[in-house]
Amino acid sequence: MKESASNQNASTPSRRQFVKGTTAAVVAGGLATNAASGHMVHSGVDETLKVGLIGCGGRGTGAAVNAMRADKNAKLTVMCDLFGDRLEHSRKVLQNQIGDQYDVADDHCFTDFDGYKKVMDTDIDVVLLCTTPHFRPVQLRAAVEAGKHVFCEKPVAVDGPGVRDVLATSKMAAEKGLNLVSGLCWRYDLGVLETMQRIQDGAIGDIRSIQENYLTGTLWHRGQDPSWSEMEYQMRNWLYFTWLSGDHIVEQHIHSLDKALWLNGDVPPARAFGLGGRQVRTDDKWGNIYDHFAVCYEWESGVKAFAYTRQMSGCYNNVDDYVLGTKGSAVILRNTIENDEGTWKYNGPKPSMYDVEHQRLFAAIRAGNPINNGEYMCYSTLMAILGREVCYSGKSISWEDMLNDETRLGPENCTWGDVEYRPIAMPGKNA
Repeated sequence: MKESASNQNASTPSRRQFVKGTTAAVVAGGLATNAASGHMVHSGVDETLKVGLIGCGGRGTGAAVNAMRADKNAKLTVMCDLFGDRLEHSRKVLQNQIGDQYDVADDHCFTDFDGYKKVMDTDIDVVLLCTTPHFRPVQLRAAVEAGKHVFCEKPVAVDGPGVRDVLATSKMAAEKGLNLVSGLCWRYDLGVLETMQRIQDGAIGDIRSIQENYLTGTLWHRGQDPSWSEMEYQMRNWLYFTWLSGDHIVEQHIHSLDKALWLNGDVPPARAFGLGGRQVRTDDKWGNIYDHFAVCYEWESGVKAFAYTRQMSGCYNNVDDYVLGTKGSAVILRNTIENDEGTWKYNGPKPSMYDVEHQRLFAAIRAGNPINNGEYMCYSTLMAILGREVCYSGKSISWEDMLNDETRLGPENCTWGDVEYRPIAMPGKNA
């Protein structure tokens, strides 16, 4: 497939322009925010907030439940999915799970590639963006232009042009005083927040190295139906096509990479190199993604992060973050720190981070004190894309080159029928 190039190269920020807002903003109760000034709508404490869901798969349906659980004076009033059958299944699940907070009429259910535009024309206050990652930039832009507050699942794009577009949209949201909360949920986990804060306060001294593991089994595959076009087949099995998911290093391992970025004050690495491949999932049904990656990210400070992700059955699994400092060490998801004073372990409350991120969103809307997670969700996404591309190519690539890369994945316009995708990447041959 010949992938079109983007002309979006204006005003792209340098690595040194990144804001270290996360560290300074972590406060009691644990929330990293970037307050934006501007006119706030729907800040009344008792006012019903209307919510729309775009993307009705498992994650989207779950996000709608989390959102309704977070604010009992919110109602789900609009739903949209590419496929009608998936939308109807989600409607049945949500009617059962959220009760009176479900208020979705038949004429407020939309499908197909342009369904999201119809969602933006409704009177919803908040939109949950839970679609396939390829569509995130255009749908986020539409939401912000329509004046909607947004919960945006990760990743926010699958290529450099998409990330740059979301950076611009995030700035627009801030200027409009709109909330933009990211689905990088560990930033809203109270145990992780306190562990991170202690590390940033010097509990293990200066960070020297980070190990990020996301070693898991395989995920679902929807199979093939003779009645499906190639586009429908790829959409229903979007995990396995780089133009739709970004590959699993972007779609899944981003959670780990986001923590590495966070540990470095949200300053991204200078460069990366790595290796990866397609050892087990070699059949055509697995599209063009890899099944394992190993990436070394290097910061100008001298810190290195060694990131490993794998989706294979029957193998050793481990998902956690290991941090080594000059005065101790930490394991982030275990919420433990070891230093000369002994071992510290978080023992505070552990509400669901999936609920907390929505609680913060609705509370911010009602208080008129916007949250904008736009920058770090973009940089974590680009960090994952950088890891993918160094493994696909076998080259060392700088952050600046990745940020300004012009390669756009996927067709310019999606329609039902045939669709091509780039060949499986071969290191040393993919420029």
